[in-house]
Amino acid sequence: MLGAIISGKVADIIGRRGALWFAELLLIIGWLAIAFAKGVWWLIVGRLLLGFSTGVQTYVSIVYLAETIPPNIRGGFTMASQFMACAGIAVMFSFGNIIPWRFLALIGTIPCIIQLIGLFFVPESPRWLANVGRQKELEASLQWLRGKETDISQEAAEIQDCNQSLYKQPISRFQELLETRYARPVSIGVGLSFLLPWGGSNGVLLYASSIFDTAGCNVGIATTTMSFIQIPFSVLGVLLMDKFGRRPLLMVDLAGACLGGLLIGVGFLLQDLKLPVDLSATTVFVGMQMFFAFYAFGAGLPFVIIAEVFPMNIKGTAGSLAAFINYLNSWIVAYVFNFLFKWSSAGAFFIFSIIYALLILFVLKMLPETKKKSLEEIQALWTQEVH
Repeated sequence: MLGAIISGKVADIIGRRGALWFAELLLIIGWLAIAFAKGVWWLIVGRLLLGFSTGVQTYVSIVYLAETIPPNIRGGFTMASQFMACAGIAVMFSFGNIIPWRFLALIGTIPCIIQLIGLFFVPESPRWLANVGRQKELEASLQWLRGKETDISQEAAEIQDCNQSLYKQPISRFQELLETRYARPVSIGVGLSFLLPWGGSNGVLLYASSIFDTAGCNVGIATTTMSFIQIPFSVLGVLLMDKFGRRPLLMVDLAGACLGGLLIGVGFLLQDLKLPVDLSATTVFVGMQMFFAFYAFGAGLPFVIIAEVFPMNIKGTAGSLAAFINYLNSWIVAYVFNFLFKWSSAGAFFIFSIIYALLILFVLKMLPETKKKSLEEIQALWTQEVH
């Protein structure tokens, strides 16, 4: 949570690339502390470093992609990070029981080292460079990103014009979050960050083995299936993102998770009614696979949307706030999930399904489509609403 709340400010001060470099370095140190731990304090420090740096990396990486990739392919590329996360979960679930944990921690350093080295060969975000007044570097960065033969003059001018219009009123960034012109983007970002964790995904993921065991499923088969089913669905989300847009895909994602939660709740209700174990176990198994399939399908979507809707001059502050709210509520849900599940296994999932249904209404009411729109065009949407 601490990493999340400072992520935007760190990215605003040292740049998107600098913040990612900082996060990757801490991730490597954290994994090495765990791999070569000589006592419990090494493990605690390693876990703290991993949590802090993940909080920084999660938001900043999405912002960097959103600010550098052309609008027509931005969604798919940004969502690809979710595919990699799902692939990582699949690897950990599959090999966690057969590979020593110290060696597993060393494996965790490999993608971090690759990205740390790779960051030396990519440019800084042109929009951040415009934000700090580095015009020549902005043009060089944009030229590298779009190709040597591409005319970047119009895009560079649009970035500069939008950046200048945002700074006509020099007031503090926290004040700006309360301005009428930012009411809708802040409501969207904070609203999604607050409501989505209460769909229970983090708690369900952490307690997946216990849920399957309580339902009478084969835990090994069920968790392995759950981890691998996420990969094709996350690939599907990447492929469909720029074809159908954020809004419809998020609604499909929420509807699928809602239905999956209902099936899990029905399965445990059948168990409470003392109906055949195979029926309740199968219903829970199918519901869990559906729940996590749609989780993988659209789990990265909220961060894509948050990175797109916030204007440059509040992106750091608003993004940090949204990320912090997301992590805080995810932690609360993970903490209370076990108590809620013991109170009523069926009732817990019915509650989660109701929250997903409310989220569908929230998306219908609040979220505009941002597919193939430049970040400057998205900013113009909020200006038009105010006027």
